[in-house]
Amino acid sequence: MFFVRTASERDLEKVRALLIETWHATYDTFYGVEKVNELTERWHSLPALKARLARKNAEFLVADDGRQLGGMGYAAMSDTQAKTVVLHQLYVLPKFQRQGVGRDIFAELETCFPDAERMRVEVEPQNLHALTFYRAHGFAEVGETPVDDPSSLPAIALEKPLLG
Repeated sequence: MFFVRTASERDLEKVRALLIETWHATYDTFYGVEKVNELTERWHSLPALKARLARKNAEFLVADDGRQLGGMGYAAMSDTQAKTVVLHQLYVLPKFQRQGVGRDIFAELETCFPDAERMRVEVEPQNLHALTFYRAHGFAEVGETPVDDPSSLPAIALEKPLLG
């Protein structure tokens, strides 16, 4: 059984390994191994994870069973949209998917931002499992993000109203 708790610096190596494994399992077929390696090196480096851990108005969670981390989630208040929390990351190791780990992390993240009126997430259009998960948890499509530079990826933007 996994318990959701706030991440600490001592978790970051395991979080990084979890993100690399999950990203390869999810995105290799869309982007190829080389592109996923490039993205995970940049987005999931230890300095990038430490910066998320230190960010104000943010929550960095892990699902821990005492032996290993099964999932992680990271959300932060938007710098540009009032009363909006952005769910930046919600990943569960493939062997623990569809067992409620993602649901439990998500449920905790929903309660961490009492001033937020909505939660926003951006999902790769081909990631049908993620789109299904978010729609089942009350999100609706609100648009697409522009791909305006080589480092950005296409995404469908979804939002969910939060009950205060």
